[in-house]
Amino acid sequence: MRKLVIGIIILVIILFVITFPSIYNSISLRLEKHSLKAPPPFKTLAQVKGISTFNLSSVSGMIKYPQDYNIVLVGDSMTEKLGNSTELKGYLNQYYPDKTFEVLNYGYGSTSILSIEDRLNKDTFFGRDFRPILNIAFDLILIESMGHNPLSQYSLEEGLKIQNQTLDKIVADIEQKHKKSSIIFVATIAPDKKNYAQGKMDLSPDIRAKWALERDAYIENHIAYAKSHNIPVIDIYTKSKDSDGNGKYIYIDQTDHIHPSPTGVLFISKEIADYIAKNKLLN
Repeated sequence: MRKLVIGIIILVIILFVITFPSIYNSISLRLEKHSLKAPPPFKTLAQVKGISTFNLSSVSGMIKYPQDYNIVLVGDSMTEKLGNSTELKGYLNQYYPDKTFEVLNYGYGSTSILSIEDRLNKDTFFGRDFRPILNIAFDLILIESMGHNPLSQYSLEEGLKIQNQTLDKIVADIEQKHKKSSIIFVATIAPDKKNYAQGKMDLSPDIRAKWALERDAYIENHIAYAKSHNIPVIDIYTKSKDSDGNGKYIYIDQTDHIHPSPTGVLFISKEIADYIAKNKLLN
């Protein structure tokens, strides 16, 4: 009898040790999700300045929006998912309660970093017409990693080299015309190697993992480039990983296992606002 009891105790201990990481991660993620609260509505020009309608003005030949701060987001569909950036503006208002924000979202789905130069310098179309970014007066420009649209037509080594060369050109173009504006890099949510693109594409587990690892490489290279060139980088990528190095499921849309979930949009928006405020990137 005693041996049976000891055996049961040992079995319970073994089962606890095996299942504890999974249970712990599940509880941690649930707590993390519930702790991420949506921001209050952002303040409009009408609320702060009594302006209900406005016309765009011109400053040094650039289009100027009347809000106190103007921010441009550039990226692929991971940035596109932020939409009108109501969450980002709401979080920013918590730090800057008496200021107004215009956030211009130049996130174009299914585009790689090679397309950014056109967005900077030319009229572009993505659902509607967009004016060249460099013709707009802005305070901050946030350049997303666009790692979820890697340069797969090249070998990984060659693709990362081209990524760096393209970033050289992008940064130079912005600095030449917007000397007083700040450039910030954004490393977006990490992919989930186990489930990447599940529900959208019929891939084998090996291909899913391969695709996710390729995207990891481009996002990590984006971070490395920023650090080596003294460019501020908002590292959402690292914070979004679980203990196995996969993107946390609460931040990923469970219908396509690629894009941010509603919680992911909140997470991205809050991380951006927190970084801007804590590093005093807006005067």
